[in-house]
Amino acid sequence: MSISALIIDDEQLARDELKFLLDSIGGVEVVAEGANGIEAINLIEEHRPDLVFLDVQMPGLDGFAVIRQLTGDNGGKKSPSLPHIVFATAYDQYAVRAFEVNAVDYLLKPFDRDRVLAAVERVRMRMAGEGAGPAAGPAEAIESQLEALLRLLNRPQGAPRAAQPAKLIVQVQSRLLLIDQAEICFAAIDEGVIRIVTRAFEGQSKCRTLEELMELLDPVHFWRAHRGYVVNIDHIREVVPWFKSTYQLRMNDKQQTEIPVSRAQTRRLKELFSL
Repeated sequence: MSISALIIDDEQLARDELKFLLDSIGGVEVVAEGANGIEAINLIEEHRPDLVFLDVQMPGLDGFAVIRQLTGDNGGKKSPSLPHIVFATAYDQYAVRAFEVNAVDYLLKPFDRDRVLAAVERVRMRMAGEGAGPAAGPAEAIESQLEALLRLLNRPQGAPRAAQPAKLIVQVQSRLLLIDQAEICFAAIDEGVIRIVTRAFEGQSKCRTLEELMELLDPVHFWRAHRGYVVNIDHIREVVPWFKSTYQLRMNDKQQTEIPVSRAQTRRLKELFSL
């Protein structure tokens, strides 16, 4: 069963990257693309897609406002056909956690092929379940999930959030070391193995994906600069201009490792260091 989808993101490079990954996965037909929230509303009404990949942060009408418009939460007209929503975000780890708790999936930029595949499969399973059960129909079920998400997103800013552990377990040969997060320079994934690098040693994390590792790290200090790397911004030694307006980060580990910054994360880099 092919899934019809929209991609809504204000960055052309991000749309192209996601479209490429979806094409490589197969089974998803991207029927249209949009660059902002207004286009998202119009394209959803025009195409009635099964799935929308929706950027959280866009100028004007952002992803949250699109959801409010679709559910009628802002006093407007409720959409007669609500699609499944997969959010895309580069920054807000707390929002990412909220999306997952409420069974509305998310993708963290830069996009990871395995994570995109998992999101598509989750939507496919939900669609199959909706067709088999006598309970609420697809629109009602999705609307209920989106309304639960909105309640969480509208929670007062001072409300408590789940705290990240101050220490992490890193396996170094046969030893399991408990280290402070502040000691970590960066983490990298290679063939499914996550390498943790500090200034004193290297080891491995028990996490299966960088997304899972990011859930344990403090989002104030850790940033996913590239699909294969998470960096501690306190351990960036130098920002190095690179090929075609891209950048590399030279870290302060023993090797002074150079880590690429993906094009999708260049804007975030400039915001972090006022470039």
